[in-house]
Order: sequence, then C-alpha cells, then structure tokens
Amino acid sequence: MKTWMISFSVAVALTSSGVQAAPGDAKAGAGKVAVCQACHGPNGNSVVPTFPKLAGQRPEYIVKELADFKSGNRKNDQMSPQAALVNEQDFQDIAAYFFTQEEVPGAAGSELAKPGKRIFRSGNAATGVPACTGCHGPTGMGQNAAKFPRIAGQHAQYIETTLKAFRAGTRANDPNSMMRDIAGRMSDQEIAAVSQYVQGLNP
Repeated sequence: MKTWMISFSVAVALTSSGVQAAPGDAKAGAGKVAVCQACHGPNGNSVVPTFPKLAGQRPEYIVKELADFKSGNRKNDQMSPQAALVNEQDFQDIAAYFFTQEEVPGAAGSELAKPGKRIFRSGNAATGVPACTGCHGPTGMGQNAAKFPRIAGQHAQYIETTLKAFRAGTRANDPNSMMRDIAGRMSDQEIAAVSQYVQGLNP
C-alpha cells in the first residue's frame, strides 16, 4: 500500500506539471466536432460500445489524449490521423464542448457488476490491485487537474478493451505506468466485472 501511494503521488506530480493551455471555447468547439460525430455521436454519446463516450469527459484528459494521438505516444489507426490535422486551440475547444454535454447513463448488464463494485471500491489486496476510487473518485467522475478521466457510465466493452490494452502494453501513454501496473495484476474476470460496474455508474 505504501508503495502504491508513492507511485500515485509521483504520477499526480507528473501529470500536473505539464504545460497548461488556455481554456477552450465550447461554442467554438461545437463547430469543430463534425468529424468526431461519426464515431462518438453528435453530442459525445456514442452508440457503438467500442467507441468511448466523450460527453461530460474531463477536458484536460481529452486534451491530453488528443495530444498523445498527435505525438504518437498513443497510437490508433482512426484517431492518430485525425489528431494530426488538429491544432492546440482546436484540442481545447473540442474538449470544452464535450465537457458541456450531458452523458447518457449506462446500465450494468450482468451479475459481474457485484464483484466489480467490490474491486472498484476496495481493490484486491491479495494481488495488489488498488481501488479505482483512488484516481477516478467514488462516483467515477475523475480528476481534472491530474488528468484522470471520468469513467462513470462509459461503455463496458470500451473499458474492458482499454484495460486489456494496458495489461498487454499495447497502450502505454499512462503516466508512470500506473494503468499498466494495475491492469497487469487483474484477471480477465476482474476486468470484465469492473467494466460492467463502471458502465452502470450514474452520478
């Protein structure tokens, strides 16, 4: 636990010490999201569970991920080419727009949500998995300053795919390897359980 807290503190420092861009303009962002709508929906509520919901997402997190797609720190065949065409002000405006949109609530779809709740709130001491609440908050709303994303109501399929990508190392843009370390300690069943619970979180 002590080691985890040290890692957490270092990660917060790293994610909070980067260059802070000027706040975005949500109204300007509304005119820049047309290309985003095909996958993420007209207001950021994607209907395809492999594409994440962006409605209500923390703006600093969206900006970070777009910058990572553009720089190559995060690779995706669809997002990387799109981000390459967008500038820093566009990142800010798009993020501000999606943050102002209301997320359509999800629903936990299986009995896995019960053990998922336990892992989300308490972790798994036997395998060193910390509680998700430590970074994402008790209701899954995330933390803007530290660039920890909102995960409440997110598609279970997207969460599951993301955790497995961190576990495999095919996604590696997490500060201080935080998510790779956590997901690497989780079983397939634990990942599925947490994903179902998160999908049903409705702050």
